[in-house]
Amino acid sequence: MALRRRDFINLSALAASGVFTGLHSSAFAQKGTKELSDITGDVSPISVAEREARIAKAQQLLVQHNMGALVLDCGTSLEYFTGISWWPSERTMVAIIPVKGPVAYVCPAFEEPRLREQLTIGKDVYAWQEDESPYKQIVTVLKNAGITSGTIGIEEQTRFFIADGIRKEAPQLNYVSGDPVSIACRLVKSPAELALMQKANDITLAAIKMGISQLKEGMAPPELSAIINKAQAQLGGDPDFALCLFGEASAFPHGTKVPRTLRKGDIVLMDCGCKVHGYCSDITRTVVYGAAPTQRQQEIWNLEKKAQAAGFAAAKIGVPCGYVDAAARKVITDAGFGPGYKTPGLPHRTGHGIGMDGHEWGNMVKDNPLVLEAGMCFSIEPTIAIPGEFGVRFEDCVYMTAEGPKWFSQPAKSIQEP
Repeated sequence: MALRRRDFINLSALAASGVFTGLHSSAFAQKGTKELSDITGDVSPISVAEREARIAKAQQLLVQHNMGALVLDCGTSLEYFTGISWWPSERTMVAIIPVKGPVAYVCPAFEEPRLREQLTIGKDVYAWQEDESPYKQIVTVLKNAGITSGTIGIEEQTRFFIADGIRKEAPQLNYVSGDPVSIACRLVKSPAELALMQKANDITLAAIKMGISQLKEGMAPPELSAIINKAQAQLGGDPDFALCLFGEASAFPHGTKVPRTLRKGDIVLMDCGCKVHGYCSDITRTVVYGAAPTQRQQEIWNLEKKAQAAGFAAAKIGVPCGYVDAAARKVITDAGFGPGYKTPGLPHRTGHGIGMDGHEWGNMVKDNPLVLEAGMCFSIEPTIAIPGEFGVRFEDCVYMTAEGPKWFSQPAKSIQEP
């Protein structure tokens, strides 16, 4: 079902109805999940035409940076440019984007039919047998593209044994990071990418709503995680993660191994995400279970909201990413926390880039000079961690437009309306 803004739950009403005190029945929980249905019918995967445009942009960037080709190992950038998802085994499979001409692939010979099933970009496959060197084939691809000297870009996810194998086979070539090509392409999202990310965020927000509605005293964090991930799947997403932390554990940004079940008055922190056609969401909500928030919980919750709003206000076209971190962090340190990354306070950067990977380039971190431009996407999540007590984090992602940032998910209104 589509989540309308007026459908956002009111925690006070739920508490009064018994949902937050463990009085709801298992039938309620089952009914809640059964009512969910796929909401992804109005979005489509990235088209072949868009991938072809990405290849063309990459080739323009290869020219600008004096590179003859870009080598892509299995990973996100391979899928970004070619649409191919391939498990990174010890058997080398790479794509090569030459500065001119079509994309070519090198893969194990017995895998060639499986690779060809996925091909939509380029058609040349150079196969190697189990007793042969894949690096000779890679060098052959380069020679056939007219590249016998100069510089080759190696995409950052390329594993060392592959990069080293190519270098040994063609020592006359110069090898450099392919970041100026791959990052420059992936950093700025297209309207089609933004639509997929929006849908992923819609799904995750609805799933968190479902999770909150089924909180019950004595439940363990994995139970809540399972409810949220099941909801994300039913809504049409590919569940990526659902980190759920109760009470003191919420002060650990990425959790703790110490077991903890839910009690009345606990902070409940839910950091969740899914993918839709390969594109990510990442949302965190913090609530109080089963009781009115204490004054301390309310004050920290309000401070966190103020810090997130300051980060959003600082995000402007042409402004360095570091400014977003500085603005959000100042709110927290001005309140007496920190300084810097010390706790109690904000122990990590204010945000990270996001796209096909949950964490990409464009981090909102101190002194990052990267300038914000339209199409960049990132989280704003200035956690306040108070060891021994609790932590509060709001995380919502934004995309930059010419007019400034826009939220993928609307921030929490209040501790009762997350």
